[in-house]
Amino acid sequence: MAKLGRRRAQNSEGEFYVDSSCIDCDTCRWLAPEVFCEAGDQSAVYHQPTSELQRQQALQALLACPTASIGTVHPPQDIQAVQATFPLPVADNVFYCGYHSEASYGAASYLILRPEGNILIDSPRFAPPLIKRLEQLGGVRYLYLTHRDDVAEHQRFREHFGCERILHTADIAADTRTVEIVLEGDAAIAFAPEVVILPVPGHTPGHTVLLYRQKFCFTGDHIAWSAARERLVAFWDYCWYSRSELVRSVEKLLPYRFEWVLPGHGRRYHAQAEQMAEQMRLCLADLRAKSLVRS
Repeated sequence: MAKLGRRRAQNSEGEFYVDSSCIDCDTCRWLAPEVFCEAGDQSAVYHQPTSELQRQQALQALLACPTASIGTVHPPQDIQAVQATFPLPVADNVFYCGYHSEASYGAASYLILRPEGNILIDSPRFAPPLIKRLEQLGGVRYLYLTHRDDVAEHQRFREHFGCERILHTADIAADTRTVEIVLEGDAAIAFAPEVVILPVPGHTPGHTVLLYRQKFCFTGDHIAWSAARERLVAFWDYCWYSRSELVRSVEKLLPYRFEWVLPGHGRRYHAQAEQMAEQMRLCLADLRAKSLVRS
């Protein structure tokens, strides 16, 4: 819980604030961009909400914050109504879960609603308000884990929903040895109708992305939109396994059609398929240039 005594001096005067426990995960800044900004190596409130929409977005950021670093001077009386807004719609039958987990350094998670069984993309925090909403939406059949960094509270979701967890064998560690579905190899996997899982090693040896309906690409820590550079970027500076594999993995993703990039870390991005393809080509060109400099 945020503590008023640790309120950062960079916050504007008023009801909402960020305290010094912030880990600079960026969640609040893209959820409520008219309220939160970057100040040094952490977030701060630069503009107190002045409309109902801004207040709702600020409270959504408060609930999503992985470290509970966002607070209000007075207890918000409308917090339960805001809890009920999660998961937030992205497009079609795809939703953003909120409730980021500190265990995955604040990675975002998503939900695909399907008659054949819902798919949870990476593990959010096991928060009772979110669990209640997931139950109302039909539960979780599969918990797809893009890579080993963002598994968070996967075991609790398994125990509660009986969901089958999906992870590539190259990313299985001591705490994920009991996953139900183990992916292998480097070829594309037709997991279900309209669902393709593609191994993309680089950030980690067993990283994968999930492509849904040739429209949504759930990218984990493979690629994301950079607000600073205004383009798609790969995780070159946070590549724990192999930068050469990262380049090849972006090449592998290039032929696939999609309109949404929904990452674990970094900003999401939406564009027409042709524009997305151009952004992917630019991302690959940037990686190749970096590879030449490094060599």
